[in-house]
Amino acid sequence: MVDACDDVQQFLTQARARITPEQAGLTVFGGERRVPGLRREEVAQLAGVSTAYYTRMERGDLSGVSESVLFALVRALELDEAESLHLFDLARATARPHRVPRAKPQPRVTARLAQLIDAMRDVPVIALSRLGDPVASNRLGRALFPDLFPAESAPLNHTRYLFLDARARDFYPDWETSARDAVSALRLIAGQNPSDRALAALVGELATRSTEFRTWWGHHTVRLHRGGTKRLIHPVVGELTVGYETLDVSSTPGLTVVAYLAEPGSTSADALDLLRSWAAEAATTK
Repeated sequence: MVDACDDVQQFLTQARARITPEQAGLTVFGGERRVPGLRREEVAQLAGVSTAYYTRMERGDLSGVSESVLFALVRALELDEAESLHLFDLARATARPHRVPRAKPQPRVTARLAQLIDAMRDVPVIALSRLGDPVASNRLGRALFPDLFPAESAPLNHTRYLFLDARARDFYPDWETSARDAVSALRLIAGQNPSDRALAALVGELATRSTEFRTWWGHHTVRLHRGGTKRLIHPVVGELTVGYETLDVSSTPGLTVVAYLAEPGSTSADALDLLRSWAAEAATTK
């Protein structure tokens, strides 16, 4: 189980450490500062609360904290959209009574959604669970990410693949960016569902087996992952850059559909065309 109170403490401590008094518009008089960024009393001043009240919040107790105070913290700590959502998630998590860790069911792909994904033949598409398990894909999606779809076994969890499979560092030339994004995504989920047993197991495994994961998990960085670009070194078609868009499926909570596109007329588009031909030929020879 992820400890929401510890998460609150880490999140707020690191948020104030990155802001200088000058950035916050505070006047600083002489004297050596022993902490980076803002002091607790300075955050309290900016948020319009007492130092004792802010100290209680930073120690992990957000019970009874009003929305107006949370919004004041958002302004004082200059939180972005992802960080603001995370703060409110943590407040809800700490306000709930202690829960026994529980397993969440894997999202089920309906026949209609599976048909839709298959119908998107010109675009690589993968449907992922909240923890990065591929639960559906079309032929081109499997061809674009061959390591995730072994021929004789179940698909690999993408987050586990990133940190524990040596092939990931060759496949993603910007591996650190992708890996940090994965940690950030898990941090957001932890704020929403700290009692999720599968999340706790995955975080525990990765923290034990990966120094990078353990370090970045402690940084408590969060950001939204709605779209962007990725560079890939594909074993068949070589290097290509693809843009991606994430689509939440309202009928299936916890499921995200990711579609990948290449810039028209680019060498990456040519590589994706080649991959289509290769995947179609491979399918006919099976």
